[in-house]
Amino acid sequence: MTDFFRSPDRLSTNSIKWTLFDPDVIPLWVADMDFPAPQPILEAIRAKLDHGVLGYEFPTMQLRQVVADRMNRVHGWQVDPDWVLATPGVIAAFNAAAQAVCQPGQGVLFQTPAYPPFYGVSKNVGLVDQISPLIETGPGQEMHYQVDMQAFRQAIHHEAPTGMFLACNPHNPTGRVFSREELLGMAEACLEKDVVICSDEIHNEHFLDGAKHTVLASLSPEIAARTITLVAPSKTFNVPGLFCAFAIIPDAGLREKFKIATERMLMHVSSLSLIAAEAAFGGACDPWLENLRAYLAGTRDELITALQTDFPEIRYTRPQATYMTWLDCSSLAADGRIAPDPHTFFLNHARVALSKGVDFGAVYTQFTRLLFGCTREMLFEGLMRMKRSLTQ
Repeated sequence: MTDFFRSPDRLSTNSIKWTLFDPDVIPLWVADMDFPAPQPILEAIRAKLDHGVLGYEFPTMQLRQVVADRMNRVHGWQVDPDWVLATPGVIAAFNAAAQAVCQPGQGVLFQTPAYPPFYGVSKNVGLVDQISPLIETGPGQEMHYQVDMQAFRQAIHHEAPTGMFLACNPHNPTGRVFSREELLGMAEACLEKDVVICSDEIHNEHFLDGAKHTVLASLSPEIAARTITLVAPSKTFNVPGLFCAFAIIPDAGLREKFKIATERMLMHVSSLSLIAAEAAFGGACDPWLENLRAYLAGTRDELITALQTDFPEIRYTRPQATYMTWLDCSSLAADGRIAPDPHTFFLNHARVALSKGVDFGAVYTQFTRLLFGCTREMLFEGLMRMKRSLTQ
């Protein structure tokens, strides 16, 4: 069983997380956990390597059935394996979805703060960004975000016909698990305006403390017929470098459009990725996942205690899912204690790398995202450096 309190040395590897910055920098900036993948995945890959032949492969019906069974077992969503298509990652998949359902000049709707690759869709496909900000509620140090349905409806067809709503649930970077009511409100608004939904649910199994994730497409057959759901083993089981995801598309016509788009974009998934995905979703890795969830929930709670004690000026979200928290450092910036922004300040003065807030939206310059998918020793070394940098 993996010991999440320890991790292998990654400085000697070609890890982007560990090599983007200088070796003395603690990397808390990217959703790439420092823990070895579950043994069943590693054993499946080893068995393939021992065979010795690494030829071309397509996703098997058995693999598609495993993905379908996973959705039923974890979320109670009945999926036909024929609905399942493999893609080389979720980012590739939502770009393919936009290619499939949007015409150049149409709009792509999403909510801010937004996962940075969402902004790339409009550039890649020739679309218009249509922004619906989440509402941040307070008061107090802990931030809460919720859907602004009025703003959401107003953003649809604003300045251009909306071709697709790109949803993110659980939400990156806030860690929100949207309620059934919020999801239903957004989905019904899309159906009324004939907007296709592409739902990025890559963190759907990283719920903490028993939080309940609702698959958006599971709300009704009508919503499912207009929805492309994206899932992957990459975040759940920490195999992001294998680049394998699945688009689950109940409607045959929409599925064919998506398939054509992926073929035009020459999207192929490697044989090792397919083997790993089947091992990940088959159930043998679930004990590892349960231990990971418990570890992440405990780490989150200790992180929040540290923020409350040592960083009272920094506001934060308490994630219901994922291993990230969204930090508002505006007060520190207003007092002149950090400049020009949290990412730059803590990188230069604490040697800690956090995500750039502006990448999640132009108005979030004084925000940052912190990832805690690492050992607690490393996390709290980073926090200690950050605290010390504010008092120097």
